[in-house]
Order: sequence, then structure tokens, then C-alpha cells
Amino acid sequence: MGIVVQKFGGTSVGSVEKIHHVANRVILEKEKGNDVIVVVSAMGKTTDELVRLAGEMTSRPEKREMDMLLTTGEQMSMSLLAMALHNRGYNSTSLTGWQAGIRTEAVFSNARITEVKTKRVESLLEEGRVIVVAGFQGMDENGEITTLGRGGSDTTAVALAAAMQADRCDIYTDVDGVYSTDPRYVKAARKLNGISYDEMLELANLGAGVLHPRAVEFAKNYGIKLTVRSSMEETEGTLIEEDAPMEEHLVVRGVAFDKDIVRMTVVGIENELTGFPAVFSILAKHHVDVDIIIQSKLDTGRVNLSFSIKESALDETLQILSDYKEEIGYQEIEHETGLSKVSIVGSGMVSNPGVAAQMFSVLADKKIQVKMVSTSEIKVSAVVDTENVIKAANVIHESFGLDKPAVHI
Repeated sequence: MGIVVQKFGGTSVGSVEKIHHVANRVILEKEKGNDVIVVVSAMGKTTDELVRLAGEMTSRPEKREMDMLLTTGEQMSMSLLAMALHNRGYNSTSLTGWQAGIRTEAVFSNARITEVKTKRVESLLEEGRVIVVAGFQGMDENGEITTLGRGGSDTTAVALAAAMQADRCDIYTDVDGVYSTDPRYVKAARKLNGISYDEMLELANLGAGVLHPRAVEFAKNYGIKLTVRSSMEETEGTLIEEDAPMEEHLVVRGVAFDKDIVRMTVVGIENELTGFPAVFSILAKHHVDVDIIIQSKLDTGRVNLSFSIKESALDETLQILSDYKEEIGYQEIEHETGLSKVSIVGSGMVSNPGVAAQMFSVLADKKIQVKMVSTSEIKVSAVVDTENVIKAANVIHESFGLDKPAVHI
């Protein structure tokens, strides 16, 4: 029939019982006549436990050693699932990321996939085997084991689907699809039948944890149709493709929020023509992701430069900026924690002016202060105090009618 890639997240393989359930799902697909490649995450909270153990060794573990440690979680899952399939009479081979041909850039903890060498996977599929691949990991050109960042198993699955020209890629998770916002915090959230690559990419980048941003990027670049569906229930999921069906009168398709944001301010940059490029090139060189950017001129003629980063990158960013103080030419560094980002996303925003005004009016009515703003053609983001972010998500979700039943056009 064709090639199908299935990805199962950590909760889906969180116990022996759940791994047997996953094996049943895989067998159902195999019995349809398809070649099946399965990508698995680490079992349940295994990654968190490994991070905890590393923390007991040292407060600042080397990134290389963390990658060596964390990749063992997915290897447990792949081996156990392959055993479960063997026990049911289905030939299966488990492969680490590098055995499956996943090649990455030479960056520890957050590497990007550069190439997928498919020879071994193709050979095993020709033998009729089910291939079980450890997600989240690969190998660089120096033979070093690397990881793809949290959620990287999604990227592994889509990259394999693209390289193998798979018919489809199904992402199985503990939710039954992509929702208009996080249903754990917004009770009126509803499942979307479909969403475009661009909208999903924005939502993923802005904090929607159901899919890894790089996985969506791969899918868009290679035209891979993704379906997000429940690993426990036989229900229709959410289809992610180039042109998703539009919903009547729905300009905004989703609300996302991302906690643990920090506002960094580089105070008193003497020469903005050289200082600005220096800040961002130095941070990029050290793989620090920068988001919202704001500049302001001082009466002294100097310039302040503010930008947002994830709180997990705070210590590293402070050290980097300190090391390059002379090259950048600034007076001091300030930072503010306890912040979060709330965002709206929708392709309909392009042709509907006033969306940002509506969002900020709603926040103002609820006395929620906006500290930073970022916009694009299909999204608007605002940084607010973390204590207000759930309230902000709820009122914005309701304001744009996302709590109402879908009416497709």
C-alpha cells in the first residue's frame, strides 16, 4: 500500500501496558498492507528523571554529556516496543537515531537535522520488518551524539516521512487533536478539524506544545500531511496541510501562551549601528533564541535594546553579554522575570484590520498590562505578567468567538 510513519509521545509509551497498546496500533496499520516506521519518545517522565539525576551530579552539566544521558530514554522505549511486536509475531528492528541515518549539525542539546540517510531503513522495510526508531536524537559529522531539543521526536518522525516519501505521518499523543487553545487552562477550547501549516507553525513557536515547530517546518517544506490524533481513542484527529478549510466569520484560529519569558534590556548602547548587530550576531553564534525586540533612544544619545528570551537561557545570556561588553559597547544589563507571552494566530488576520486593536482592548478592559508587542501577518503577541496569562488567554479566546461551534465554508 505505502509507507506510514507513526510517532508516539512519552505518555503513550509510559508503561508496559501502554506499550502493548501502541503495539496494537502499529499492528493494525501493518495489517492494512503498509510498511510502518514508528518513532517513539522516552517513557513518561523518564527525561525529567534523567535531568534530575544530572542535577545531583553538578549544577552546570556539560551539554555533550547531557545528550549522552538523555538519549538513553528513547532507547528504552524503542527496545521495549520492538520486543512487544516480536512477542506478537511481527518482525521488528529497533534503531537509535544515528542508526536510522539521522544526521545533524554539530550542536548539543538543540541540533537541527541536516540529512537523513535512508539506506538501512529501506533495506529493513524490504525485509518486511516494522522499524522502531528512537526519536529526539541523531549524530553530527564528528560522530557525536546530539539531541534535537524538547519535543524533537516529532521532528524525527516528519524528517523520516519526508526522506522516505511516506504517504502520511500520524502524531499520536495524549490529546485527540489540535485545540483552539490549551484545554487544560481554557475550558471552552475546542478541537480543530484542520489547520494550515503556517498557522500551526506559529502556534507551535508561540507555546502550543502539541507539536514541535521544526516538525511543522519539515512538513510544510516537503508537503507531508500530518495528523495529530489520540493514542488511546479511535477518533478523528486534526489534519495539518497547506490549505485547511476556513471557518465562517473566524479570523483567529487559535490562542497560544508561553510561560517563563524574560525581558532582557541592554542599557546605554553607545553606537546602535555597530552595537545592535553585535548583540544579535553574538547571541546567534551561541544559539540563543531571541524573540520580541524593542529599541528606545535616551536623552544622552545612547540607545536601549530590549528583547525576550526563554528563562532557561537567562544565565547563559547574561554570561555571554558580559563576556562581550566591550565589543557591544553598553553600560549595563537589566532583566525582568515573571513574564509570559500570549498570542493570537489566524491566516484571516491578513485581510481583517483591527484584530490587534480588539486584542489590546480586551486586555485593557481586564486591566492586564502589556509590556512588549510583536506582530506578523498572521499573529499578534503580547508579553504580560505570568500571573495574568491564563486570564488573558481565556478572555481573548472568548472575544474572538473561538468557543463557538465550527461552521465551515
